[in-house]
Amino acid sequence: MNRSIWISFAILLAVAIAAPLIGSSHIELRRALAGASPDHEILFYARLPRVLLALLAGAALSLTGVLFQCLLRDPLAEPYTLGISSGGSVGAVIGICFGLPAIGLLSLAGAGTALLIVLWIAFEGGRLSSFTLLLAGVTMNSISLAIVLFLHNLASFSQSFAISRWLMGGLDAVEYSTLAWLAFAVIPVCGLVIARSRQWNLLAVGEEWASSRGLSTTTYTVLGYVAGSFLTGIVTSLTGPIGFVGLIVPHALRLKLGADHRMLMPCSFLLGAAFLALCDTLSRTVIAPTEIPVGVVTALAGGPFFIWLLRSKRRSLWL
Repeated sequence: MNRSIWISFAILLAVAIAAPLIGSSHIELRRALAGASPDHEILFYARLPRVLLALLAGAALSLTGVLFQCLLRDPLAEPYTLGISSGGSVGAVIGICFGLPAIGLLSLAGAGTALLIVLWIAFEGGRLSSFTLLLAGVTMNSISLAIVLFLHNLASFSQSFAISRWLMGGLDAVEYSTLAWLAFAVIPVCGLVIARSRQWNLLAVGEEWASSRGLSTTTYTVLGYVAGSFLTGIVTSLTGPIGFVGLIVPHALRLKLGADHRMLMPCSFLLGAAFLALCDTLSRTVIAPTEIPVGVVTALAGGPFFIWLLRSKRRSLWL
């Protein structure tokens, strides 16, 4: 069991070390560590913060994908299925259209609003089932996307460009203080989710099965939805919506490791981080000096993967 986790950690470590050294401008590590310009500035102020952001975002999105697929018992569920990302998009688009500052905070506020609305819709008689949660999330998604399209239609040319760029998802170098609070928010929540892997195994079989084993399905459904929504919302506020990470990594690992969340969740956390960092490295080097939004790269990788998945005769193990 530990072997796969250690292999995943080794892959993550290799990517984390190599990615900051790759880019359109050649740098020497020795000069960068000695403080020589411009190698030092390129490594520590342009590339390293961006790679660290990719690692945190990829880990959070991949783990959330596993979690939502478990809660909804739907292999096509991803971090953006239940309306949180689209709610965050509404907040960001409102900020862009009205020239408001702090787009990231507005996106986070939009995601939080969507979370509360979905819970309000889904709760019925003090109970929350995966079916009502899915219906409420899909409804919230549709409403939010309609608002985004309406505002996009009214936007000026420059605003329209900014909206389109934000909706494609992208990574930029951020302050180390921003990375610190992001890690402080993401890592404990991810640890809490992974620590409950046995409970997610029960819930993935079905709510009646989990209840018969003494698990409070409503409590864990709410816990999983709030934790996954928090991770999705906080990442989206900094990067915009980056799709397919929460689909590609869990599915690829499920084919190899099976559906035991005690293995699937930690490996998804580690390899999701490595996957997004690799995609970001490609986005800034393939047609350098022009950059491709990383959301486009993940979508281009995800499309062929799912075509292969649908046509393959191999079937993933699903509890």
